[in-house]
Amino acid sequence: MRTILSLVFIVFFAQVLFAQGTKQITIDDLYKNNTFNVKSVPGFNAMKDGDHYTQTDVDGGHQSIRMYDLETGKMEKNIYTNTLKGTDGKDLNIEEYKFSKDEQKLLLSVEAEHIYRHSASYHVYVLDIATGGLKLVDADKILHATFSPDGKKVAFVKNNNLYYKDLVNDKLVQVTSDGEKNKIINGNCDWVYEEEFSFTQAFEWSKDGSYLAFYRFDESLVPEYTLAKYTGLYPEQYTYKYPKAGERNSVVQIKIFNVQTGNTIVTNTGETDQYIPRIKWTANPSKLCIYRLNRLQNNLELLLTDATDGGTSTIYSDNNKYYININDEITFLPDGHSMIVKNEKAGYSHLFMWDWQTLKLKDLTEGLFDVDALVGVDIENQLVYYTAAENSPLERQLYVVQLNGKKDKCLTPEKGTHSITPCEGYSYFVDKYSQLNKPPVYYLRDDKGKIIRTLEDNKDLEDKMKEYAMGAIHLIKVKGTDEMLNGWMITPPGFDSTKKYPVLMYQYSGPGSQEVADRFPLGNYFWHQMLAQKGYIVVCADGTGTGFRGEEFRKKTYLQLGKMESDDQIAVAKELGKLNYVDKSRIGIWGWSYGGFMSSTCLLKGNDVFKTAIAVAPVTNWRYYDNIYTERYMRTPQENPGGYDDNAPEKMADKLKGNFLLIHGTGDDNVHFQNSVMLTAALINADKEFESEYYPDKAHGISGGNTRHQLYKRMTDFILKNL
Repeated sequence: MRTILSLVFIVFFAQVLFAQGTKQITIDDLYKNNTFNVKSVPGFNAMKDGDHYTQTDVDGGHQSIRMYDLETGKMEKNIYTNTLKGTDGKDLNIEEYKFSKDEQKLLLSVEAEHIYRHSASYHVYVLDIATGGLKLVDADKILHATFSPDGKKVAFVKNNNLYYKDLVNDKLVQVTSDGEKNKIINGNCDWVYEEEFSFTQAFEWSKDGSYLAFYRFDESLVPEYTLAKYTGLYPEQYTYKYPKAGERNSVVQIKIFNVQTGNTIVTNTGETDQYIPRIKWTANPSKLCIYRLNRLQNNLELLLTDATDGGTSTIYSDNNKYYININDEITFLPDGHSMIVKNEKAGYSHLFMWDWQTLKLKDLTEGLFDVDALVGVDIENQLVYYTAAENSPLERQLYVVQLNGKKDKCLTPEKGTHSITPCEGYSYFVDKYSQLNKPPVYYLRDDKGKIIRTLEDNKDLEDKMKEYAMGAIHLIKVKGTDEMLNGWMITPPGFDSTKKYPVLMYQYSGPGSQEVADRFPLGNYFWHQMLAQKGYIVVCADGTGTGFRGEEFRKKTYLQLGKMESDDQIAVAKELGKLNYVDKSRIGIWGWSYGGFMSSTCLLKGNDVFKTAIAVAPVTNWRYYDNIYTERYMRTPQENPGGYDDNAPEKMADKLKGNFLLIHGTGDDNVHFQNSVMLTAALINADKEFESEYYPDKAHGISGGNTRHQLYKRMTDFILKNL
């Protein structure tokens, strides 16, 4: 193992050293000056004609939405130049824009007011592109403004009720009237659905606009959690519904509103102690598909629902001995009785075509690899596009396969990671492509995989990086408890294998996650490089339970979160300690959220291995976290008390020996500040010395204003002092 690591390092170091600069990275570079800005293609939207796209630009201080030729990039039309003014008389920046289906109107969203991590309300305007007419949808801020298919109506949520505005006669129609804070929600998600099922808009227009299907959450009996907001003489108490592991959920109904008659029906979804993680209209405008998932999350049924009477029939079911991860990889086909679906029946995530009339399941992909995403289905040409880790768990390529499952082909042969967004009609694709040492490049590719042109090359970032003394980063293999694990390592500039270096390990480790891949490691990469400049080796290893190595590897941590993951990180630290250039007495570990849970656990369990740890916003006992996420992997605390407590940092505080920094935001609505408070109490009871930092009113991301600058300076100083 030692020889492999050294050889890989020596080869790569020789390549990187050639173009290396001398500048040192500072905290100001990272969190004030935005020195290492990674560019994307903001506001990119492919037009339905397949030949044009729109993008937001700033020209002369005014924000614009412009139309460009897809192939040449030539600007052809200025669709909109900002004329919206705020109360201070200044231009308002467009934060979102959406076209109507016929692309004759735009919804312009401004002045975001964030609610939780993934949702926000806006002032929303409708722009008539032909006339230039501009008008507010509603005087108040609203959520999820969405055009009807004919572009004549806009549905939205306000004050927990669902509405739509008729743009022809300016009439406002109130679909529901029972919405009430912390009690009834219509058309919007409750907190736990938003966070764990990854959607916020809880209504959908039918294909022809005849119906609005929507969620109704009755969260009356869900336990409440209260956050203190330290904004005035007396702290404001913010109370919201948060179901912790083993506690009650909202009672969820799916309702369907008939736009013509004004009548609303309730669909038949069976029992109430279950989840409805998705609804999706089929190709038939009067048939809605409702996903029904049991509370243990190991049985999924798709219910075909009649929009006229709410009657349902089961057209698909999936059972798993562990759990089912909900995804959006379902496309209904025009025949009205078949669909493309992704599941793990083969031990890896693969795509299938399912016909619920003939009850036939046809393989579209197969092999010992995971399909990452269903990119799209080209019905006209009978083609299915998808990304997969076929070459390696560390890579993603774009593939195409015929709808009959024959002749699959790779369209992006370059090694690395390709993240694909299809353009209308599937003639073109936007490819965000990067490698471990190559910042993201955005290509426009055609349906044969040919690069038509570059949309963004991030050359400014590449040039900037050449000015700085960067450590070499390379992929490694390292032995965990039972298996070889994938990792990456950053070594200090001017690395000398005859010297001894301290090591800082970074990880996330959550189920199905992946921190190690052949892609540019965004996030904390340049902070890790700064630490490398200061003489630290930085290592990340994906342990048991992480993604893209098949179902058994991914789900091995079932019912015992933290055990195998921490065992692997401890084993990796021991392997690193055997290297002749590592000082095994100076190995540290850090992480955020699940990674903070892990860094805490590793320091306590591996108190003879780790000298130092930093835990940011950690879970300290899964009893304190929400039920959808936690019960998926652990079942309830009543069923599995040992699984919750045996690997909880809160329960092993007496094992602390090393240096520990505990960090949390007091306004964290996701991983509550309570987690760190309870661990703090346990450490005090065990008479242990440690350090802590709290950030007033800051949420899970601990950001805003000068916060990130102070946070990373605090962590840097702690590492320099204690590692």
